[in-house]
Amino acid sequence: MISYRASTPADLDRVTAWVGTEPVGWIPADRYLADLADGMYRPEWTWIAEHDGRVVGRALWWGPKGSPHPVALDCLDVNPAVGDRSAVAAELMRAALAGFPQPVQYRINVTGGWRDDPATSAAVEWRRAAAHAAGLTREVERLQFEWAPADGVPPLTGRLRFTEASDEQFLAVFRRIAEGSLDAQTRANLATKGIDETAREEMDFYLRAPGKREWWRIAHTRDEEVAGLAIPSATAYNVNVGYLGVVPEFRGRGYVDEVLAEITRFHAANGESRITATTDMGNAPMAAAFRRAGYRNTGIRINLSNDVQP
Repeated sequence: MISYRASTPADLDRVTAWVGTEPVGWIPADRYLADLADGMYRPEWTWIAEHDGRVVGRALWWGPKGSPHPVALDCLDVNPAVGDRSAVAAELMRAALAGFPQPVQYRINVTGGWRDDPATSAAVEWRRAAAHAAGLTREVERLQFEWAPADGVPPLTGRLRFTEASDEQFLAVFRRIAEGSLDAQTRANLATKGIDETAREEMDFYLRAPGKREWWRIAHTRDEEVAGLAIPSATAYNVNVGYLGVVPEFRGRGYVDEVLAEITRFHAANGESRITATTDMGNAPMAAAFRRAGYRNTGIRINLSNDVQP
């Protein structure tokens, strides 16, 4: 019989002894131990499946430093010897989710074209089936991008001017950008929460991110009209593009390239050697903007979540 429980410090060696063998992203021992020391992985967030005293599955839940609860499942592994890996994984996820007070995501990182590779497709499918069975049924694929100095720093064109602004001014622009957004999360939030709560939640997310508030800028046209905003930001591991957008009346004029260029220049001026970014697979205009700016597609992240669907 298989049992499911949160780990304890005594389980550390068994948790870190796991070696991933499938072509999906996984967490090796050194990464786990480093983030464990920073409180981003924790024994009580690390769930294991046991059979006859052996660990046959593990689910590594992650949260930002200081968070009272995890926000994402980074790694899900089940030994193929158990038979129905999907069923075991679903039970492992359900056991953890019962104690989590807020919605979470399960993130599966794969290479581009993963559906065409039988091994990768199989590795995704049993994990996806487990997530759906455990209630993480809203699914979005996101393209992952990366920039390095060798990709070139975009020049200033003078088409837009970027200024600091108050939180109230930024919140107003967040509201305007949400209108007609192609981002799946924004669209889902608009349908269930309305524009004001959607804008506030998106802004609060970036206020809590490791990036600094003083990095934020509002974009203005030459006629001093608000065209959009640029939020260079950061994750726990590196700087990133964060959030950018153009207000509806100025879309289709190439301003997205100017806003992205401002974020890239900002991080480059600070000596950053790597900038990451993501956008939904369905947001073709944003993906095209990243490619025009020299960002390289490095993979795909499949996000499965249990937040409210419209």
